[in-house]
Amino acid sequence: MAQNFDMVVIGAGPGGYVAAIRGAQLGLKVACIEREHLGGICLNWGCIPTKALLRSAEVFHLMERAKDFGLSADKVGFDLDKVVERSRGVAKQLTGGIGHLFKKNKVTTIMGEAKLLAPGKISVKTDKGSEEITAKNIVLATGARARELPGLEPDGKLVWNYKHALKPPHMPKKLLVIGSGAIGIEFASFFNTLGADTTVVEVMDRVLPVEDAEISAFAKKQFVKQGMKIMEKAAVKKLDRQGAKVTAHVEAGGKTEKLEFDTVISAVGIVGNVENLGLEELGVKIDRTHVVTDEYCRTGIEGLYAIGDVAGAPWLAHKASHEGVMVAELIAGGKPHAVKPSSIAGCTYCHPQVASVGMTEAKAKEAGHEVKVGRFPFVGNGKAIALGEPEGMIKTVFDAKTGELLGAHMVGAEVTELIQGYVIGRQLETTEQDLMETVFPHPTLSEMMHESVLDAHGRAIHF
Repeated sequence: MAQNFDMVVIGAGPGGYVAAIRGAQLGLKVACIEREHLGGICLNWGCIPTKALLRSAEVFHLMERAKDFGLSADKVGFDLDKVVERSRGVAKQLTGGIGHLFKKNKVTTIMGEAKLLAPGKISVKTDKGSEEITAKNIVLATGARARELPGLEPDGKLVWNYKHALKPPHMPKKLLVIGSGAIGIEFASFFNTLGADTTVVEVMDRVLPVEDAEISAFAKKQFVKQGMKIMEKAAVKKLDRQGAKVTAHVEAGGKTEKLEFDTVISAVGIVGNVENLGLEELGVKIDRTHVVTDEYCRTGIEGLYAIGDVAGAPWLAHKASHEGVMVAELIAGGKPHAVKPSSIAGCTYCHPQVASVGMTEAKAKEAGHEVKVGRFPFVGNGKAIALGEPEGMIKTVFDAKTGELLGAHMVGAEVTELIQGYVIGRQLETTEQDLMETVFPHPTLSEMMHESVLDAHGRAIHF
């Protein structure tokens, strides 16, 4: 007989495993099907291991600057294998924790490959054969994978995707990174800090193209100062692989230039994992490899939901997790609020870090808002100077008529931690007046958030 559940989640990434746990907390009988690793890409091959690598690079960078802090550190070096080993250990610790949480919350774990046979009916192929499962509610949380462009396909030796870059077969000497979104620029930052001669090629008119133009320009200036070569409005048309070298044909301004590298990282976006799930047969609408849903992640098929990367932008783990909670509560009979993409922060952990929430200044104007903009530089903040991190800025965008916080944009040390203050502000529909009247602790980096708001009214004190 087929096992029957109230809710079955397909995929155990940051969307799926959170949905499963929340559903179980609410009294539902829940199963989670995973074909590879608990934790999905985020814990195994994405968010967590990359941050572990970047932390090693950050410590290395600080050690190289020891004399700036009155310290001495002789013969500073690194062991790439040990750096990677630490990163994999961090990932393993967290994925093991998910198994424990599933047991604690009585979530049934099924390792195998799922396919939808009909609404409420799933076939799972496991190492023991196939079995059928029924569930009144099914949540797709199958995630996404790296996009591969013709001629730029990774081979794991000379041309890498993010998985190869997390377990690099060698330390690049001359590195090309194709794409300057979060994934590309984080790997560029990591390898550049460790000494790779790094070139970044971006097809758009600026690096980190989803960010506010002013923040992108500031970040680019810092990357160049660190030794990176940045090529904007450029495209890699072809890669010639010969021996231990790759020749990239880079087209920019109507001209093609041939550049030689020993390593290439392709970071040109992602595609949703929608294949071989039986979605087309059920009539699920798919747009450019992503499942189309409404604001509550409903697919239009009774009892079938899609969350996280497979359901489209923004492709962020925290968005997936929050959608997982929302859907579980909806299935359990609750009335959760829909997730608002415009109030979800984006964070990039390069050096310097970049973080943002809401509209850029340009998008706010395009939407018809009359705006007030405030800015404050890290160099005007005592804590930033004491940390030895005076390079950065915070920018806030308000509606001039209502005082609504439309967007906030940051570049500099620890901004991925600071951004949550503005996220809460947007969630609570805070106005500039509320923020101006808030007392920020001293000495902290967060004081710059206050000063940026004050600057929108010409009231900044310290710069």
